Parts: sequence; structure tokens; C-alpha cells
Amino acid sequence: MKKLILSVIVLFSASVMISQNADAYMEVERAALKTEKKAFVADAMDLTDVESTAFWALYNEYNDKQYVINTKVYNNLKDYAEHFETMTDEKALELWGSHMKHMNELSKLRNIYFKKFQKILPGKKVARYFQVENKIWVLINAQIAIEIPLIRE
Repeated sequence: MKKLILSVIVLFSASVMISQNADAYMEVERAALKTEKKAFVADAMDLTDVESTAFWALYNEYNDKQYVINTKVYNNLKDYAEHFETMTDEKALELWGSHMKHMNELSKLRNIYFKKFQKILPGKKVARYFQVENKIWVLINAQIAIEIPLIRE
């Protein structure tokens, strides 16, 4: 868990960097976070051999779809950073509107996969998996909240 927290901190500290290498660096960090997350999930889930095959296939599918949405979130953060010094009312509303849209996409995706995981795992394991996902999500969002400054007047 400590390694995962450190990966999250590094990942989102990098998210506000605006440079030619920021995107390449971010992809390296995202890959490291993906590996750490998978190890954390594996440790938390205690899956049987039968459950494991179906779980990891669905996990990978779900995480691939989350990755697409999280890329939109990252791009929105980059847009925020690029416009931070010259932020207008219109741009602020545009960025927050995009943020809400992406959060809605993630919520819909979670609901879809919550039902899919119920088809392959017992209820307690489904709930445990989504608890793990939530813990990771909260860590990431807490770090974003710490790292990203509020819009100035």
C-alpha cells in the first residue's frame, strides 16, 4: 500500500508539469501505477483459481476503459495548468463542465462493471473489489486536491 501511495504522489505531482516530456513521463508513471494497483488488488482479493481467470479478464477490460476516461481527466488537468495564469470565467466553466462529464462517465462505467463482476464473483468479493477501487480512487483524488491550486480571481 505504501508503494501504491508513493506512485500516486509521483503520478499526480507530474500531472501538473507542462513540458515536452510531461506526457512521456506520465505514461511511465501510469504504467508503474497500473502494476502497483494490480498487485494491491491481487493481494486484497484472495481469489480462487476458478474466480481468478474470469476476474482478471474482466478487471483488465474494466481498467482499459477506465484508462480512456482517466486520460480525458489528465488532459483536462493539463488544460487547467496551461490556462491557470490566464484563466477566464468561460474557461473555468468549460474546464469544470468537462470534469463533471468525465466523473459521470466514470460513474456509469462503475455501475456497468459492478453488475458484470456480480456475474462472476460472490457478493462479498464484488463489494471488496469495489472497496479497493474506491480506496485507490480516493488516494488519487486526495493527491490531486493537494497538488492542484484553486482558481484565482
